[in-house]
Amino acid sequence: MSSAVKDVSTRVRCGWANNELAIRYHDEEWGVPVHDDRKLFEFLILEGAQAGLSWNTILNKRENYRKAFDGFDPKNVARYDRRKIQQLLRDPGIVRNKLKIASAVGNARAFLSVQKECGSFDRYIWQFVGGKPRVNSPKSFKQVPARTAESDAMSKDLKRRGFNFVGSTICYAFMQAVGMVNDHVVDCFRYQANIA
Repeated sequence: MSSAVKDVSTRVRCGWANNELAIRYHDEEWGVPVHDDRKLFEFLILEGAQAGLSWNTILNKRENYRKAFDGFDPKNVARYDRRKIQQLLRDPGIVRNKLKIASAVGNARAFLSVQKECGSFDRYIWQFVGGKPRVNSPKSFKQVPARTAESDAMSKDLKRRGFNFVGSTICYAFMQAVGMVNDHVVDCFRYQANIA
């Protein structure tokens, strides 16, 4: 049985898109290739924040994250000091986890270092899929892996470069989000759109 659901307009989409916010995210963003460094940084931070939580929790807090983290400008986030981190820990609009917040700051610094070395984070991160999206053809979401050899390699290299909250499962979720892999189920209306 497929892991897709139909909405009132009879559009078939991946089964996890089961509320208004998730449907909008699924239909407009998930799996669409991203090459903008700031957007890539946003997804890197949000995927790390999601660790151990549901993606719906993060989607519901996404606008608050954008405000709290200066629109995900890595240069600004990299300059956050202890006082700013304490302020973020009091912000009910985000996940108030000290390790995750400190990780976002450290990851911003590592992100800037990668940009300096490689010219852009985009150029660096897309090398893990050879510069173009990997198209999978799952009939069911049960066929979608939690990690792959590519996410393992990405995780290992990001950790070597000083990133945190970048385990292989988080990296694979990041790869799905930014369109490095297309894991829409084959009968989802977004599957074909993301391979065109």
